[in-house]
Parts: sequence; structure tokens; C-alpha cells
Amino acid sequence: MSELASRLGIKPIYLSQLAARQDGREPSAALCVDLERETDNKVRRWDLRPKDWHRIWPELIGADGAPAIPEPAAEQGA
Repeated sequence: MSELASRLGIKPIYLSQLAARQDGREPSAALCVDLERETDNKVRRWDLRPKDWHRIWPELIGADGAPAIPEPAAEQGA
């Protein structure tokens, strides 16, 4: 993990926190792209940002392996 963190320009502890989703941490859109590239697509952007990947990267909708677009949360009080 240290080598990957180094290639990404982040600290290993931060990478570990992201992997554990500690305190709801999510990687930035740019870091998601870097992680996908540095892991040869073993870690996918949509897995890192499951709630909003389709808004950030609409060009990935319908791509091989892409998950379904998440349903919007029910509005409060509706």
C-alpha cells in the first residue's frame, strides 16, 4: 500500500482511511481517476464513488462492468 500511496502522492495512512471509508471519507474525483489508472483498473472509479459516479463521469454510463445508476433517495416528507 505504501508504494501505491507514493505513486499517488498521498500518505499511506490516508489511502488506508479511504479504503476503510473511515468517517465517510471519499477520494476526490481526480484521485479516483489516478487510483483506477495506478491499479490497472482493478479499482474502479464507480466503486470509489458509488453514489455519484454517474454525475462525475457520465461517459462511463453503460460501460462494460459499470453498475446501474443508483436510485435517488426518497425525498424527506414526500
